[in-house]
Amino acid sequence: MDQLIYRAALPLALGFAIASCGGSSSDSAGGDNTVTILGVVVGEQQEKLEAALAPFEAETGIDVVYEGTDAFATLLPVRVDSGNAPDIAMFPQPGLMRDFAAEGQLIALDDVLDADALAAAYDPYWLELATVDASLYGVWYRASVKSLVWYSPSAFDAAGYEIPTTWDEMIALSDQIVADGKTPWCLGMESGDATGWVGTDWVEDIMLRTAGPDTYDQWVSHEIPFNDPTVKAAFEQFGAIALNPDYVSGGNIAVLSTPFGDAPNPLFEADPGCYLHRQASFITSFFPETVELGSDISIFPLPGINPDYGTPVLVAGDVFAMFNDTPEAQALMAYLTTVVPHEIWAELGGYISPHQAVDLAVYPDDVAKQQAELLVNAEIIRFDGSDMMPGAVGTGAFWTGITNYVGGSDVDSVLDDIESNWP
Repeated sequence: MDQLIYRAALPLALGFAIASCGGSSSDSAGGDNTVTILGVVVGEQQEKLEAALAPFEAETGIDVVYEGTDAFATLLPVRVDSGNAPDIAMFPQPGLMRDFAAEGQLIALDDVLDADALAAAYDPYWLELATVDASLYGVWYRASVKSLVWYSPSAFDAAGYEIPTTWDEMIALSDQIVADGKTPWCLGMESGDATGWVGTDWVEDIMLRTAGPDTYDQWVSHEIPFNDPTVKAAFEQFGAIALNPDYVSGGNIAVLSTPFGDAPNPLFEADPGCYLHRQASFITSFFPETVELGSDISIFPLPGINPDYGTPVLVAGDVFAMFNDTPEAQALMAYLTTVVPHEIWAELGGYISPHQAVDLAVYPDDVAKQQAELLVNAEIIRFDGSDMMPGAVGTGAFWTGITNYVGGSDVDSVLDDIESNWP
């Protein structure tokens, strides 16, 4: 979308923002005309975020000071405990945001933001994720779509393969690729201290497709135990792919030793080393620079399993929440609910917005458009389960357990161990 259109939309968007906080920033008691943000976005993505915030600064005169860090979960509690909380934090998981809200350290947004505008902008599930004790605390800004399978259109055409629309069709395609003397799946789980998250994403996607969203929610909140039969079934359905040496080049040893960012590279070889790779939207940042999205690589939704649940979408994302109740912070939070900053970053690439009013035409390639459309049209959306669970489980025992399972450990022992680690 042309930047002139953004500028034309700004007066309406910022008028809403100023009205929402009850006056312009010059009325602030503090009078410093500044709002500070702490977030996880760094590097090139930080530059894009700052570009999306620049029109707000230009229109209001408010100086937005953003600090990006890769140690967010460690740094933020220290800042808050020392009385040096940022005005706004950009949380990469709703769980941590909800913890701060439950402790009374965040500002509820019910009297800050327009409820009707929020309802029009976001799927109800996103608002529910940002709500604690019936009060809204967060504004969602960035989403990662996880339920994706990446493939090479030219490799599919050359082999005569068709995109599967059901899980059974996907397994039949995998078997056909094996029969053709090829390897169907690229899969790599190595991620340093975070090794295992790739496998947990698989299990979460399968849980949504086999047990459904209600049981998924019960699992994430521990209303059913981790060693419940539905969870075991999801592990084993993942294992039917990950533990099949015909499906994954090098077998389970290669799965555990291959860095997740390198895993899709065989897709791009002249004689493809694999044909399918399930991974989230952010994997594009690890592709070789010569790869052209939509031409060399494309996507299809990870197919459904139980027809009753259709094709659910597993997501992750970033949510803004407010620690300090200043007019400047209120105005920025209101601005973030408008479509303007979402469309600016969408046009710059490497970004998917959860905002339902974003024009799909602003996305710079067909792959991004397809992801955004999948997200907007999804009937069932659920957030990454491990990010919602207590840290001892979600980023601890679950990661370790799925790694041990792929390494050959008995599934019942793995699930019992994860269950024993739930606080």
